[in-house]
Amino acid sequence: MLGMKSFIEKNKQRFLDELFEFLRIPSVSADPKFDGDMKAGASWIQGKLLDAGMDLAEICPTAGHPIVFSQKIIDKNLPTILVYGHYDVQPADPYELWDSPPFEPVIRKSKVHPDGAIFARGACDDKGQIYMHVKAIEGMLENNSLTCNVKVMFEGEEEVGSENLETFIKANKEKLAADVILISDTSIIANDIPSVETGLRGLSYMEVEVTGPNRDLHSGVYGGAVANPANVLSKMIASLHDEDGRITVEGFYDKVIELNLEEREALEKAPFDENEYKEDLDIDAVAGEKGYTTRERAAIRPTLDVNGIWSGYTGEGSKTVLPSKANAKISMRLVPDQDWIEISELFDKHFRAIAPPTVKVKVSRHHGGQPYVTPTDSIGYQAAFNAMQEAFDGKTPVPTRGGGSIPIVALFEEVLGLKSILFGFGLDSDALHSPNENYGVFNFFKGIETIPLFYKHFAQLSK
Repeated sequence: MLGMKSFIEKNKQRFLDELFEFLRIPSVSADPKFDGDMKAGASWIQGKLLDAGMDLAEICPTAGHPIVFSQKIIDKNLPTILVYGHYDVQPADPYELWDSPPFEPVIRKSKVHPDGAIFARGACDDKGQIYMHVKAIEGMLENNSLTCNVKVMFEGEEEVGSENLETFIKANKEKLAADVILISDTSIIANDIPSVETGLRGLSYMEVEVTGPNRDLHSGVYGGAVANPANVLSKMIASLHDEDGRITVEGFYDKVIELNLEEREALEKAPFDENEYKEDLDIDAVAGEKGYTTRERAAIRPTLDVNGIWSGYTGEGSKTVLPSKANAKISMRLVPDQDWIEISELFDKHFRAIAPPTVKVKVSRHHGGQPYVTPTDSIGYQAAFNAMQEAFDGKTPVPTRGGGSIPIVALFEEVLGLKSILFGFGLDSDALHSPNENYGVFNFFKGIETIPLFYKHFAQLSK
């Protein structure tokens, strides 16, 4: 599609300048102090959708952060693509670990991105990726090459569990009616190896609190005579895995679908260098469930991990206390056919059961979502496959399984009856959710180039 390539080349600097404006808005959904910035982020992307030539773009209030809806209907007889993404970002903490301020985007070269990468919170997850769609739509409209109707739904709560999106989609089924959902919030294997993700893990996110005495105590006066909640919590967490790396929550694996040998071998065909993997993470060895490869552990097996843990005195210097409480945040990534609500209940029951009588335990459920698998024989998947192959000069895309979660995807199918196509352009090494998050300049422009090809192939296959 020469017209799109010319359009990109002519507007490269403008596209980057606009994306940098977007990235400077600290739209952190988890922290109420950024509520004003969340509204600013929604308003900014609304304006850019209108500038791109959409028929309408509206901000839809929710009980939490707003949703931006937009559409361009060129012919009601043509298929309709619903683009989903999110404009909210993860908190940037700890700020001191960033090499440059998280909301002041800069371009720097890296080993993975020799052409340069955009370093900023949200660069890849998901502002840079949703902005590819805005610019692709603008290009198709300018070149008169839009082959499908398009609707856009960008939400502001993905990073906190999409709590209000379910209510919105149930109340707006007709408005959101489409033939397929296109999502760019995932990754490709490498910049020279195209891929299309065929599934995502589900998620159960929990918080636990262990309470001992009714106040912090002097560790010399009471130490050794009263249970220390920090010690107790550490032992409880350690017991959640056995020596083989399997999760010990009773019933946890009962509904796990095991991939057959052929499926596991297909997964391993994707290029992967474990030494490079360890070097990138600066670790000497990998770890995980016995009997599975690193790639399998990170994609097709369920996991349980501590995301944060705190207790007692953590300030400067020393304070010899025996803490009253200890807390931890724990997430579980799930695979088909695990149900996140059922797993949350199993975890709650198990964690209470392993607590000694010396402490009281509180277990709270934050949010979650179901696992999802995209059928590879669907028109949407084939359109994505063909688009990637064309954009990457005939290279055959590799089907992969994503280790992350987009909790709302399974709900889209349940409520709207639509399959979602995972059409991301990031890399796993782009430091998502971490300090120094980045997104390759190549990937940003390659996405803008490839997205119109999806529309073209989807329209052709839908005839």
